[in-house]
Amino acid sequence: MSASPDTFFRATGPAMPVLARLSCLIVQPVLNRVVRRIARQHPSLFARLGPHQGTDFVIDPVELPFALHLRPDPQALLFRAVPRDAAPEAGATIRGKFMLLLELIDSEEDGDAAFFSRDLEVTGDTEAVVRLRNALDDVDGSIAEETAEMFGPAGRAILARLRRAYPT
Repeated sequence: MSASPDTFFRATGPAMPVLARLSCLIVQPVLNRVVRRIARQHPSLFARLGPHQGTDFVIDPVELPFALHLRPDPQALLFRAVPRDAAPEAGATIRGKFMLLLELIDSEEDGDAAFFSRDLEVTGDTEAVVRLRNALDDVDGSIAEETAEMFGPAGRAILARLRRAYPT
């Protein structure tokens, strides 16, 4: 019997901090590569953020053992995995299921509908979140597809598997 995507990465008790830190170490090289590539391919993202380029966003995919810390400052770009208990103080926090967050990045899901249905939780500076959403909405194409393409057939297969595994 296989675990559902919602429970696959969940750990409780003393195993959680170890799993979170190990997961962060494993995923960090991928995040570094992805953020550099996206920044190079879509420099207009930064202009759309305006004064919120220096805002610290914590993006929390609730079923994963870690959160993501994004600071979209083109002069000091930061995108890293962090254990939830070590997440920085955020200007804005965006929390939801991983696939919903992925769909929001690609404008495949309505952020307002997700927020009002309580599938998405936003705290902190809502103007910063709206600016981030608008910047992502202006991207032509799919950031998820571009990211998968960076990793060739394996990346495309993983994205396809994720899309099949998570109900939309």
